[in-house]
Order: sequence, then structure tokens, then C-alpha cells
Amino acid sequence: MKIAIVGTGYVGLVSGACFSEMGIDVTCVDVDKQKVERLLHGEIPIYEPGLEDLVRRNTEAGRLHFTTDLRDCLDEVEVVFSAVGTPPDEDGSADLKYVLAVAKTFGENIRKYTILVTKSTVPVGTAQKVKAVIAAELERRGEQVPFDVASNPEFLKEGAAINDFMTPDRVVVGTDSERAQKMMARLYKPFMLSGERMIFTDIPSAEMIKYAANSMLATRISFMNDIANLCEKVGADVDMVRKGIGADTRIGRKFLYPGCGYGGSCFPKDVKALIKTAEQNGCDMRVLKAVEEVNERQKSILFDKLVCHFEGKLSGRTVAMWGLSFKPETDDMREAPSLVLIDRLIEAGCRVKVYDPIAMTECRRRVGEQVEYCNDMYEAATDADALLLVTEWKQFRIPSWTTLSRLLRHRVVIDGRNIYDRTELASLGFSYYAIGK
Repeated sequence: MKIAIVGTGYVGLVSGACFSEMGIDVTCVDVDKQKVERLLHGEIPIYEPGLEDLVRRNTEAGRLHFTTDLRDCLDEVEVVFSAVGTPPDEDGSADLKYVLAVAKTFGENIRKYTILVTKSTVPVGTAQKVKAVIAAELERRGEQVPFDVASNPEFLKEGAAINDFMTPDRVVVGTDSERAQKMMARLYKPFMLSGERMIFTDIPSAEMIKYAANSMLATRISFMNDIANLCEKVGADVDMVRKGIGADTRIGRKFLYPGCGYGGSCFPKDVKALIKTAEQNGCDMRVLKAVEEVNERQKSILFDKLVCHFEGKLSGRTVAMWGLSFKPETDDMREAPSLVLIDRLIEAGCRVKVYDPIAMTECRRRVGEQVEYCNDMYEAATDADALLLVTEWKQFRIPSWTTLSRLLRHRVVIDGRNIYDRTELASLGFSYYAIGK
């Protein structure tokens, strides 16, 4: 079976590598010539554990190919996945220009029955627009070539994307065609050997499922951050509260961890897009608007705790930051709390020293030389007035507190992910601040 995937970003490259690992012949397409050249030479443009080996192995085996032109492979493939970006417009809506551009190229060039599957996260109703673009191109050509469109949203977690793709908890496919449904079932069969987990829906429902899922997870995070902030006011411990409510099977334990705000490429963008879709359809998503507001406020929580500890006197102080990416196991800093924190600290007149195992290059691209980039976690802490834990990378979990007590100018630790033990740090003479404690 041969397929094409347009877009070699996070979703497209992971999907292509995983499909090819199962023996499917995959051609990944991207208009960025430099990126394609890098991929052809085994250079991976994104960081994802295990991805580099997967791409190299399947490229060498002749199952994974790269090109800049969809027309190079369109006559040979049975399915084309559209995994191009849908960046937010200024009003929060998803920009569909790349999605529709793929549809136009598809309509201009197909010569046999082919399925165009949208894997990008797109608003409800996008499939109708895609189908209309293809139909218009076929009419312009004066030809009648059979085709189908489908929606196949991705549910990949950065840092665990390969495992998520290889052993999915569900595969959602929206289509109104029995022929397309059979083709998609065949394509995903290698991933279903341990149990059938495919969910077939109509297309609008599939498009909605992705937004609803991410918005629900974002809601749980913002809810727990609100609860955590209240816990501090009333003297409760949010970890005990989390365990207590998570034991309720109707609620569950996942995504109940408070912190310094969510970021990344999905939650912020998808929440905004769903709010905008609702507005366009005469609905007011009041809960999601509050979710977004809570999250933006939470990104300043570590700064607020720092201000409180030093009684507002931050100018001239040195602050160490551990972690820059929005979560561990990725270099992604899109909408990361660290960016808000850096801005607030610099604005307050602080000297900022940072360390992240993976995201230093990405930080330099975004922030430039406004901060000091350190070679390791202890260099960042040297002569700092306070240490701020922003991203819970594994290597930060059990630091040498004896070493830190010697390196830090003031023994102040502000834990944005609640990974340290208050009693232990207090016994060593540290002032320790967490979320919801």
C-alpha cells in the first residue's frame, strides 16, 4: 500500500515514520526545500524521542521517501494525508490556507480514485470546503475523477508521540463513504492487532472530537490550577485534594496536576479555535473562555511568588530557571510559560540564567541574548538569588541540595511543578514555594 503525507512537521513526520515502520510505502511532501534536503540526509528538524532512528531505518529500507512536490507521487498512492499547519489568525480562528492549498493541488492532479484525509486539526466544516475546492478543480479540468475526503484527527502527545501512534487508545475516522472507510480500516489494521480501537463517525463529528478532547484536557488543567490557588488561601494541600478527587472513577487521575500553566502547539490554539467556531455559530463558550483566562494568569504565578518573597524588590537580582520547553521530552516552546516568565523577569530588572536539556537552541531563536544560557543546571544556579523550576525534566527531580545550598546566593526555590518535598527543603534551610501548598 502506498500513501503520501503532505507536511513534515510534528504530526506529518511522526505519522509517516510510523506508517512506514509497519511496511507501508510512504512519501512525505513539504514545500520547504531545505527541510526536505535535511531529511534526505537524515537530519530531523524536530526533537521527539526515537524519531531519528525510526526515520533513518525506514529511509534506508526504501519505505520512507521525501519530496517537495505532491505530483511526484500522486499517481501511485491510494491515500493522501494533509498534515499541514493551521496557525491561528489574529482573531483566534484556524487559518486554513495551507489545508485548502493541498486540496487545490489534489484536485488539479488526481487521475484515479484517491482519498484526501485531513489529519491537521481543523474547525468543523473544513471537509466541506476541501471537497468543494477539489470538485471545483475537477470541473475546471472538465474531468470526472472519483475521490473521497475523510477526517482523521491526531492524538499525539509530544515526547510520547511514537508510542501514541503505534499503540493508539483510539483512531477516529470521519467519512461518509463506505469505500473510504474500508480503505482506512485496511491502512490502520497493523495498529489494531491487540484490539479493535477504530471509531468511525460522520465527518463533522470527527472534526469536533479533536477540539473537544483538547479543550476538555485544558479545562481540567485550568480547573486544578484554580483549585490549587484556593488551597493556598485556605491552608489545604492540593496534592491531597488531587488524590481525593482522582480516586473517584467518574473523574480519574489524569490531567489533575496543577502547575504554572499549559502551553504547546495544541491546547492554546485549539481552545481559541473552538471559541471562535462557537462565536461564528452563535454560541458563547463561557467555560472555555474562563479556561483560557485562568491559564494566561497562571503563567505569571511563579513571578508573583518571587515578587512576594522579595517584597517587590527584584531589580538587580539574579534568577535561575530550570526548564524552558512547555513540557519535558520536547524542545517545543510555543505558548510556553517560560516565555511569559522571562519577559516578566527582564521587565522587573532581573538577570536571568537558564538551562534546559533540549530547548536552549529554540530559546535562543525566540528570546535572543536577553538571558544567559548555561551549560548545566548547576551553572544556572550559581550566584542566583532564587531558583525557579519551570519544566519537570527528569534530571531536575533529585538535585544535590547540598551543592545548591552552596551555589545559590539565597536558598529560595519556587517549584512550578510540585516535584520537590517541602519538609526536606525546610530542613536544609531553603525557602520553598510550590503550587497549591
